[in-house]
Amino acid sequence: MEGQADAKQGADQDETPPRTPTGNAPSSESDIEASSPSNDHVSSSNNIAVSQEEDERLAKELSLKEAAAHDLSHRPKRRRFHESYNFNMKCPTPGCNSLGHLTGRHERHFSISGCPLYHNLSADECKGKATTRDKQAEERTLSHRQDENRHSTRNQAPTEGQLRYKDKVTELRRKRNSGLNKEQKEKYTEHRQSHGTSREPLLENITSDYDLELFRKAQEKLRLTGQVSEGSNMIKTIVFGRFELDTWYHSPYPEEYARLGRLYMCEFCLKYMKSQTILRRHMAKCVWKHPPGDEIYRKGNISVFEVDGKKNKIYCQNLCLLAKLFLDHKTLYYDVEPFLFYVMTEADNTGCHLVGYFSKEKNSFLNYNVSCILTMPQYMRQGYGKMLIDFSYLLSKVEEKVGSPERPLSDLGLISYRSYWKDVLLRYLNNFQGKEISIKEISQETAVNPVDIVSTLQSLQMLKYWKGKHLVLKRQDLIDDWKAKETKRGNGKTIDPTALKWTPPKGT
Repeated sequence: MEGQADAKQGADQDETPPRTPTGNAPSSESDIEASSPSNDHVSSSNNIAVSQEEDERLAKELSLKEAAAHDLSHRPKRRRFHESYNFNMKCPTPGCNSLGHLTGRHERHFSISGCPLYHNLSADECKGKATTRDKQAEERTLSHRQDENRHSTRNQAPTEGQLRYKDKVTELRRKRNSGLNKEQKEKYTEHRQSHGTSREPLLENITSDYDLELFRKAQEKLRLTGQVSEGSNMIKTIVFGRFELDTWYHSPYPEEYARLGRLYMCEFCLKYMKSQTILRRHMAKCVWKHPPGDEIYRKGNISVFEVDGKKNKIYCQNLCLLAKLFLDHKTLYYDVEPFLFYVMTEADNTGCHLVGYFSKEKNSFLNYNVSCILTMPQYMRQGYGKMLIDFSYLLSKVEEKVGSPERPLSDLGLISYRSYWKDVLLRYLNNFQGKEISIKEISQETAVNPVDIVSTLQSLQMLKYWKGKHLVLKRQDLIDDWKAKETKRGNGKTIDPTALKWTPPKGT
């Protein structure tokens, strides 16, 4: 009994009673009675010391918790709703309330690419199609898992499931009518007249439902991979004079203009606007009929204006933004002051219309005679690109310098320059009557950089290394082909050096 009492007493001492929130441990009368008088003083002093330490510890923890409750700096900052959603953004499709999405996965959209109404659908129909696509994806995944040996049996005979699917597709494609009937044609014409380009054309009965669904899936795949993204601020088309041009690349126009998808531009001052109405009002007041600056060349209806980026900063910035829509390698948009812009125009009774331009550094350390060059898409493949290149080399000749374009060149720019260098060399060789040709002399006479001359000769296989010397071969077959093309082309798109009225700017 005595051992059991001792064990019970030890167990009571080991089990510490729960503490109150203030850290004080209530003591029971049985514990006080069980303690002996001799140990009362020692145990009470120990309990006081322990309770003081516990009190300090718990008080410290409580103060830290209270401070943490008031200090929210450690928490992740909540993103405000208006920062992630811009309520001023609206879908550009007329009559659309920006609700729903073509993929069926979003509640709102802000561009034509995701607009159900533009694609002649409703938001509910898009959601239903998304559910159907998800089910089909799950079925395909399940069938791939079941067919574990599909890679090893790829070259074997088709399975029964594949044959059934082939027959199903054949039947779906057979159901399509061979052509549109009269009612369908009238319906399509009425849809086009009512909505114009603000809606997608009706695609039903043009092809089978199966092929139309494949087309829709391809569209969605492009969006998911980022090639066509919602809110990408990509300008799709511009209205420029009497032309409507599809753009090729992204240009950093202000967001409020870029998200519209279509811009309206004054073809004379290059100011960009949001709507046809604003453009019409602007054209009624705009007094510009040609680029600012000095007209330094005129031959027939072709003129070239020299525009200083420092004196006409806004015009040059707008010109660079416009050029970026059709150029891949271009990084200059706003810092235009160190450059001169040579703008080529074609004149008629309404004014001087922009054909193309090239920019040039006022002080180029590497003697670049062109920094950026562009021919507007409506004037491409008409010889204007070579005219711009020839004009840049004409300026280099007047400056008594050897010029070269700044790298990297765009794809179209590289093609144009290689064609120009080829014509220059073949013209020089056709007129050359001596026996020894010097690349240095060719460079001095044509103002073409020797590196460009050598690379062109190599591409034409006219430069050979023989007995320790580099020899230039005069290939008569290439010269004859060039002469035939020149005769057929005529002298319509050429630069006349006598029509240039220009002196190099001071300091260049």
